[in-house]
Amino acid sequence: MKKRSTGRTGSAADSRLGAATPLRGVLNRVFPDHWSFLLGEIALYSFVVLAVTGTVLALLFDPSTEDVVYDGSYRPLQGTHMSAAYASTLDISFDVRGGLLMRQMHHWAALLFIAAVIVHLLRVFFTGAFRRPRRLKWTVGLLVFWTGLVAGYTGYMMLDDGMSGTGMQILQGILLSIPVAGTWLASSVFGGEFPGDVIIGRMYLLHVLLLPGLLVALILVQIWLRLRQKPVQWRDPRRRSGAVEGERMFPRYATKQAGLFMFVFAVIALLGGMVQVNPVWLYGPARAADVSALSQPAWYVMFLDGAVRLMPPWELTLPIGDGYAVPPIFWAAVVLPGLLFAVPMAYPFIEARVRRDHREHHLLDRPRDAATRTALGAMAVTFYLVLTVAGAGDAIALTFNISTNALTWAGRIGLLLLPPLAYRITHRVCLGLQQHDRQVLAHGVETGIIRRLPNGGFTEIHQPLAAPDPGGRTELRYAGRAVPKKMNHLGALAPAARGFLRPVEGPADLRPGSEADAA
Repeated sequence: MKKRSTGRTGSAADSRLGAATPLRGVLNRVFPDHWSFLLGEIALYSFVVLAVTGTVLALLFDPSTEDVVYDGSYRPLQGTHMSAAYASTLDISFDVRGGLLMRQMHHWAALLFIAAVIVHLLRVFFTGAFRRPRRLKWTVGLLVFWTGLVAGYTGYMMLDDGMSGTGMQILQGILLSIPVAGTWLASSVFGGEFPGDVIIGRMYLLHVLLLPGLLVALILVQIWLRLRQKPVQWRDPRRRSGAVEGERMFPRYATKQAGLFMFVFAVIALLGGMVQVNPVWLYGPARAADVSALSQPAWYVMFLDGAVRLMPPWELTLPIGDGYAVPPIFWAAVVLPGLLFAVPMAYPFIEARVRRDHREHHLLDRPRDAATRTALGAMAVTFYLVLTVAGAGDAIALTFNISTNALTWAGRIGLLLLPPLAYRITHRVCLGLQQHDRQVLAHGVETGIIRRLPNGGFTEIHQPLAAPDPGGRTELRYAGRAVPKKMNHLGALAPAARGFLRPVEGPADLRPGSEADAA
């Protein structure tokens, strides 16, 4: 009787409040099961590890520029004057149990988070998942990337070691290059003359509170949009645009996501425990007079460093008063990031206007089927890679004994020639892959069986994908879907047994008189 009364009470409450309806909808939601959709989840789980380790480090870090004399466990720096921020970083690394592990896990989680976000955005771009009705998701994803980039930069800067001191000087130069307001901005950010005594505290506030809060808000918006909108999926001959095929949220999909989170955590923990990253004790405290020849930013910021290195010494003088000079660093470090921020934001609207396509899209494009978009993406990636390599110019020159001036000119020439070349090659490759798919649809799949003709020539037998006409061609329309290229894709051969490094093909079950031979 008690169970019945409890069940009736719960049913009555749910009928009035509707509390179980949203949860039931989430648990019954179907998610497509494909590896490319896991990139966003990897970024999310990396951010979880990032937040947990960052909370631990925030309780131990001292964001102060007060001058102290180091008296910790790291003997090479004992008795050295340094800021309290750098001293606390050394204490976390050497005197706090598990502190170095937390630092390195935090750093590796940040690197993996940015990498996963970038690869996820590339997947969204190349497959056309940014089209209506998912333009807002694309915008939020780009904001997550730029917010994460700034968060990583502030975390890198606030340690006050030799590397971050060099980065502080670069930041001051970028602020001073802004016309009219540059001097005021630099003085406001640093609290007076460089380096000031407030910049570490401000970086700490941004890195620990404001930027993580903004990231959490953006990620929650992404999750809400994903639950609100219909999932996208790959094209399939048996799949309609309105239907979603995959696995329900509970229990299979949730179990897989829990396993993926454990795997991401294990990889980050393994990297943090076994692979050294950012050894700040080797760089010493930040001093304006000390700059290392191999000072490099994080890999995701290196493209801006490369842009500054490749920018020619062109100074623009504005006719204001006696003449106002705009230094070259302004175009590379302020204008270029602004363009890289604005153009991807506007691209979904530009493509929709150019193609006159304002429909809703729930099926993904294969990159080969959108040749122009794929070529533009390849050109952008090539542009980014050239700038990234240029950012490591001094390390390359010192390692391989190459002239830095020669590397700079090589980077400038490559920045002008390689992106258009990448566009041309990618566009032609996409068109060639489309043509190959159409050829298979017209003539069938190669069987590997060679037949000798009465005139002495040889020809290969093809397995048609549909009933052929008298000329041997099939009237199959190319629909932008994957086309089978091997006989085992059609079921005529046994599936390939997977070996350790490459598939091991089983014996062919194709004899004279079989379906392919008769065709």
